[in-house]
Amino acid sequence: MKKSERILVIDDDESVRKVLSTALEMKGYAVDTAQKGEEAIEKTRERFYDLALIDIRLPDMEGTKLLAAMKETTPKMMKIIVTGYPSLQNAIEAVNKDADGYVVKPLDMEKLLKSVEEYLKKRRDELKYSEEKVTEFIETRAREVEPTRARK
Repeated sequence: MKKSERILVIDDDESVRKVLSTALEMKGYAVDTAQKGEEAIEKTRERFYDLALIDIRLPDMEGTKLLAAMKETTPKMMKIIVTGYPSLQNAIEAVNKDADGYVVKPLDMEKLLKSVEEYLKKRRDELKYSEEKVTEFIETRAREVEPTRARK
């Protein structure tokens, strides 16, 4: 399923964007990048992403503010905050703004890729569960409606 999974990397540092993009593409993911928060918001309006890696400090907004904006454009997307400025305060704020993960720079690429895979697996599992529940509801509703039609 990796081939269809899309990841958005949001970081103002071009070298970080390139390294992350390359590593993720080598794992088979479709990767897009954004340098600023507004650019990322626009991209999420145009296209669906399964996961976003979000730098906490962007030139036009804090990553935690971007979390809230992205909840509006892509609510089911997994969001991981990436920071070179770790603090308890921004970790709590990230969690309160619905970040799914929090990663500290300098990045351990192996750990990051493993985390990305775990979050995407969790998303796939949630999607599968949702689809099963919808199918179950439709099948149950069809059985409920069928006796009514037979009586007419």
